[in-house]
Amino acid sequence: MKYIVCEKPGKFLIGERDIPVRKDNEALIRVKKVGICGTDLHAYAGNQAFFTYPRILGHELATIITGIGENDKGLHIGDNVVVMPYVSCKKCVACRNGKTNCCTDIQVLGVHTDGGMQEQITVPIDILIPAQQLSDEQMAVVEPLAIGAHAIRRALLQRGETIVVVGCGPIGIGIMKLAQLAGAKVVAVDVNRQRLEYAKTNFGVDHAVLADENAVARVSEITQGDLATAVFDATGNKGALETGIKYMSHGGRYVLVGLSKGDLTFPHPVIHSKETTLICSRNATLEDFEQVIDILKRGRFPTHSFITHTVGFKEMIANFDSWLDPKAGVIKAIVDF
Repeated sequence: MKYIVCEKPGKFLIGERDIPVRKDNEALIRVKKVGICGTDLHAYAGNQAFFTYPRILGHELATIITGIGENDKGLHIGDNVVVMPYVSCKKCVACRNGKTNCCTDIQVLGVHTDGGMQEQITVPIDILIPAQQLSDEQMAVVEPLAIGAHAIRRALLQRGETIVVVGCGPIGIGIMKLAQLAGAKVVAVDVNRQRLEYAKTNFGVDHAVLADENAVARVSEITQGDLATAVFDATGNKGALETGIKYMSHGGRYVLVGLSKGDLTFPHPVIHSKETTLICSRNATLEDFEQVIDILKRGRFPTHSFITHTVGFKEMIANFDSWLDPKAGVIKAIVDF
């Protein structure tokens, strides 16, 4: 079977290997589609935290079971399944407290261990979720939307709140739409006018604000001087992470979804005077995946607008560099296997 490996920053190779043999409590799954996310782009560019090379990328997967034994999930060969790509130890303090998403020894497919950019892969049965009612495209976007769902749940978002989401990439847009479905009003902030227009036109965000020197004043005007009760950073950009707090109201919450490799610095008087609640949101849990699958089943998320680029397995390497360029207008790229 064929696979694509990121040998080192800036270099992919196509290889061929034997189909893996599954162990007890594992399933063999055939990969149908792989979503490309910020982690993959950062890994290719050489600036992804918690990462080593060479690595087979890919953790946003649409798959079908090709081999499985008896299991308590009732899964069978031929079932479509979503992969929750976080393999946790189930023993550490986080796992014991139901926070498997931040397990002390977590192994994320495509990051800490090889991922799904290969024709077939073996995975633990317990990270598979039945998805018979979803299309392949819907299956491939469950994981990034679950990231957004987890961040919203971490923020304890309430109906009627006005929030700011900084970053109109796939995670940011997912947060925006899911927050709207939860009853929030959404202000999108980005440095890219094209992405702001995309978010407003295709996802119906309430307000779109260009991230320039007047951005805070515009958010203040939109909120009648209050600013946003919750601000979500979905950029992972150091500058954006450090300045996003300016959009937050007194008594608000600042939710860091994007990840930067370096240190962050905040002026203490500013965050203290607002009695800031600083929240980090990492990965997602089964509850988040199930919520997103239900939303997709009911047709409440516009998958067709979310996926902007689709290429075949053989064309991926030739196209990957272009996906790093904001001018390409990529929100979510999908690779067909």
